Amino acid sequence: MLKNSVFVLGILLFSLVACQTKNDIKESEIIDGHPAWMMQGNVYEVNIRQYTPEGTFRAFEAHLDRLRDMGVHTLWFMPIQPISKKDRKGTLGSYYAVADYTGINPEYGTMDDWKHLVESAHAKGFKVLIDWVPNHSGADHYWLTKHPDFYVRDSSGNAISQFDWTDTRKLNHSNPELRDTMIEQMKFWIRTSNIDGFRCDMAHLVPQEFWIPCVQELKKMKNIFMLAEADAAWLHTAGFDATYGWPEFHLMNDIAAGKKKPTDLVNFLQQLDSTFPANAIRLRFTSNHDENSWNKADYGTLPGAIHAPFSVLTHTLPRSLPLVYSGQEEPILRAIPFFEKDTMVFKQLGRAAFYQSLYRLRKNNVAMQPNAPCLFYATSLPEQVLAFTRENGKSKILVLVNLSAQPVNFQLKDAKLAGKARNIFNNSTESLSVDANFALDAWGYKVYELNQ
Repeated sequence: MLKNSVFVLGILLFSLVACQTKNDIKESEIIDGHPAWMMQGNVYEVNIRQYTPEGTFRAFEAHLDRLRDMGVHTLWFMPIQPISKKDRKGTLGSYYAVADYTGINPEYGTMDDWKHLVESAHAKGFKVLIDWVPNHSGADHYWLTKHPDFYVRDSSGNAISQFDWTDTRKLNHSNPELRDTMIEQMKFWIRTSNIDGFRCDMAHLVPQEFWIPCVQELKKMKNIFMLAEADAAWLHTAGFDATYGWPEFHLMNDIAAGKKKPTDLVNFLQQLDSTFPANAIRLRFTSNHDENSWNKADYGTLPGAIHAPFSVLTHTLPRSLPLVYSGQEEPILRAIPFFEKDTMVFKQLGRAAFYQSLYRLRKNNVAMQPNAPCLFYATSLPEQVLAFTRENGKSKILVLVNLSAQPVNFQLKDAKLAGKARNIFNNSTESLSVDANFALDAWGYKVYELNQ
């Protein structure tokens, strides 16, 4: 049970700069240790192979205006490098079996096509992250013959594969030359195509001794954003801006399945606040390429109306940086194959307006910065309802979500909530009283901007 008192998540480290809207922020600015340009942003994961019939950079460019109008801020491109042919899985192979870290997958186009896409994205206001695979290369990467000591080998001298990743070979990060070479090849992408950061695959499998100098050197070149596909607090100490919210993702799926309650999520957030650095950002999501291809996210895990309240949480919880995967705005209700071609089709865009409302809120309200304090309220329905505020200076939002299949009615008593409130989804203005009453449909939600 939640107590009547509220607890605060995050710390109040706001200066005049921190209270600016994102439109006021300069490229070099830093807030709370992170690039200021991401503090009210969002991430959209791009699967180039499946996004268009052509599966090319040039074809994807036709979607930039649509994504900009929806409110997408940062484009994360799954690996754009060539894919190894040796031990390839399926027809096209895994994106994460990289054959050349400084090359371009010819199926997607040329280096000039890539540069054109980045320039076009920047001109339209997007930031661009690329996927980086530092733990392993593809099974026929040229390093295997040119630099055999770049790899971990078994007692027979064979480069090893980890887990069931038989199309890859494990890199040896105890080798200083390998570490220096990889850092230089990451710098290559900043230098040649002016990208804005990296999403680093399986970052926890690579030692801290690599990441600390790597991140430091990359950030000297540009005010980039570093995202780790891992859930370990030490990665923030190593310099990463954000880690993956895997536990939050699994908790949300368990709540949807009736295995957990909203109080379990709140308890986890309390634990997170005590174990992670105060400025740690968490990438939160209802799907991504792995979860879609292998685990039926979100069409199977959060079907129909169940998706919306959990997506609201990924956008509004403290520390959150929200992720939307290619096709979720349609939504595409099937598993997209990992090793074969299966083109996404965008026709209905049934969730586009929903995401647009959340993106607009994040862009325009500084209470959405990850470090803005969060107050969770006790309600009479703690096993169904989650109610909280986020506040930064004069900016404040109220989030109400019903994480159950039954309609609910409940009351919140707080003099600070009284006054005019704008519902961000229908743009209506409501008057909230000190003891405001709320009704939510099954899996219903409301998000208000409060006048102060």
